Amino acid sequence: MKKYKLWTYIGMVVLIGVYMFIEVPNLNPLFFDGAVFWAVIITGFVAVWGMFRFGEIIIQLNPDVSQGERPVNYVSRRKFPKWTKFLLAAPWIFIVLTLIFSSVFIQWKAYRDQLGTSQVMEFASDMQAVDLRQVPVVDKELALNLADKKLGERPSLGSQVVKGEATIQRVNGKLVWVVPLQHSGVFKWLTNLSGTPGYVMVSATDVNDVEYVENFKIKYQENSYLLHDITRHVRFHGGWFTGIADPSFELDDNGQPYWVYTTYKNLRGFSLPEATGAYVVNATTGEMNRYTIDTIPEWVDRIQPESFIINQIDNKGEYVRGWLNFADKDKFRSSEGHMIVYNNGRCYLFTGMTSVGSDDSAIGFIMVDMVTKDSMVYQMSGATERAAQQSAEGKVQHLGYRATFPLIINLGNEPTYFMALKDKEGLIKQYAFVSVTNYSIVGTGETIQLAEQDYRLGLKSAGISAGIADTSTQTKAQGVVLRIASEILGGDTEYKIILENQQDKIYLLGAVLSDELALTQVGDKVVIEYMDSGDGVLQAVSFDNLSFSQK
Repeated sequence: MKKYKLWTYIGMVVLIGVYMFIEVPNLNPLFFDGAVFWAVIITGFVAVWGMFRFGEIIIQLNPDVSQGERPVNYVSRRKFPKWTKFLLAAPWIFIVLTLIFSSVFIQWKAYRDQLGTSQVMEFASDMQAVDLRQVPVVDKELALNLADKKLGERPSLGSQVVKGEATIQRVNGKLVWVVPLQHSGVFKWLTNLSGTPGYVMVSATDVNDVEYVENFKIKYQENSYLLHDITRHVRFHGGWFTGIADPSFELDDNGQPYWVYTTYKNLRGFSLPEATGAYVVNATTGEMNRYTIDTIPEWVDRIQPESFIINQIDNKGEYVRGWLNFADKDKFRSSEGHMIVYNNGRCYLFTGMTSVGSDDSAIGFIMVDMVTKDSMVYQMSGATERAAQQSAEGKVQHLGYRATFPLIINLGNEPTYFMALKDKEGLIKQYAFVSVTNYSIVGTGETIQLAEQDYRLGLKSAGISAGIADTSTQTKAQGVVLRIASEILGGDTEYKIILENQQDKIYLLGAVLSDELALTQVGDKVVIEYMDSGDGVLQAVSFDNLSFSQK
């Protein structure tokens, strides 16, 4: 009987060990999953010990089923004492009481105030004016398709790996999507224990700029096997009692891949998770360091999980007047979607805010720093991102294009949504600009420059000219070409011209403006009509080479 008891306890310990290795739970009882883990263990061991101590398990090898006999029977010799019943109930009472204490009914102020006080800003003064040559046109879906196409150039590689989660980030001043390569199965992992061969880097501004980087191995991955799984690796190297969430794949300035795994604590019981820092894990060597928000390396773009930020925005709007606000007075929520944007070198989550019950109208926009969680609010009414998408799609409905999730930009001090229009195959066919304050103003075109021109004309027709160049007063420059060069940006050819009499200015001209551009040489006399949008970029709207003409 003693051996039977011993093997029972050993079996329970083995099962717990297997569970810990497979599920790698948080063992901190101040987190809900940790509390449940210890509650199950305590009640399980106390119950088994009590059954052995205060009763007997009788096993019948050949029970007479017709007489109602069972193969295993438990015979109680005396009742469980009160202290064992208390041990059985205590962990679950602790969980229930903590859930009640941390509920919104008691802690609604903490739910409302977790995001903190947002700084109210003027859009034109704080939002960096955008250089349209650097506006991101590649969304996550297209980035993954481009990465897949790049992998298709290496047939042997495509059968060994699969694409991981794409992450947008700024690397050495360049905005890119980075797609890690992961093992396609356990057998591929067993034959490549040193890791998968690198990652794919896709420019967010140019669909033709796709690079496969193979000089860095990715040994530690999401959903990998044994200790090569990034979550298991973090837990087994000191993270058993730490809240961890949202691993993101980031590159340092040398292109070395890392996993940035957010650490967090709960502000109230099991609720209100708050980021405290991150584990930064070398994806090649597994070397791991823990940082606080104040000590995180400068190349790390994100610590705050997007889900944390969105929940905090929604809580601020939901409980603005407490949880008894059944009339929904002053309530607001975040828009249906959000986007990661970069402003003045910092990474932000940007989303609209709409009143509860309103679908198409935004009451403002909020931008939250993805490292420090500092937030800025732009109080202006306008269209939500979804309404802007529908407006852009409506203008090209005969073509059946669908809009990507819009990016809000400062175009000459005018808040503007920018988005790409894609066909059914996911290829970019056109671009669209939509006014935030009046989403009936839409500009579309096959190039960004043509879409911008169409948009500016729409603004002029609507009588909107404050802060943005008026197309009726466009400036003309005439002179002799000193330098001319062309480059391909986003699949479109763009020319750059410097005139002899204005050597401090560079004029940007899309190839679609004139067929004469391809024939223009140094020394030709030209006329360039352009608009100075106030952001230091001289974007041409017309071009004429005076050195020759066609009748």
